[in-house]
Amino acid sequence: MRHQRVINHLGRTSSHRKAMLANMAVSLIMNKRITTTTAKAKALRSYIEPLITRSKEDTTHSRRMVFRYLQDKKAVAELFREISPKVAERPGGYTRILKTGNRIGDNAEMCIIELVDFNEARLAAETKPAKTTTRRRRSPKKKTAAVEETGVKETGFRTETPTVDATGEVTDTAKPDEADNTGSPAGENENKAE
Repeated sequence: MRHQRVINHLGRTSSHRKAMLANMAVSLIMNKRITTTTAKAKALRSYIEPLITRSKEDTTHSRRMVFRYLQDKKAVAELFREISPKVAERPGGYTRILKTGNRIGDNAEMCIIELVDFNEARLAAETKPAKTTTRRRRSPKKKTAAVEETGVKETGFRTETPTVDATGEVTDTAKPDEADNTGSPAGENENKAE
């Protein structure tokens, strides 16, 4: 019978399961987030959180104990240098599991497991002040760029085109076309027609 068998064997032998969890823990420490199945993520969480708790105390003994599980010097150095100072005041719960739906091939439930203090998007949203409402309007840079490209300057309801003198100088004091009523309100057009 299967009473009180709380460990998830993940369909692997003991040595295979330990090696897989060690590799996933190294990947999580180095990359700060990984995508995996939900069952593996839950097993990884119970594997890595005691290691992160042990890394809060930076002694030779704790480094050797963590290395015993991870078997990777770079990951141990990253854990003690980068991760442990950030989680020093946190009493536990160093990882977060975000479910992402099912995998297409075998319909396995997938998730993202990440270190809580290293999610840049959430940290930026928490530290960013409330956004004030603004009106959308055209910036002066865009207006001057449009004038330089087309050579046409918009003023109110009429458009002015620059004139070129005999000397080759450009002047913006051209007379607007009086017959052009494109921007005038409807009432003015009716009055001029009468």
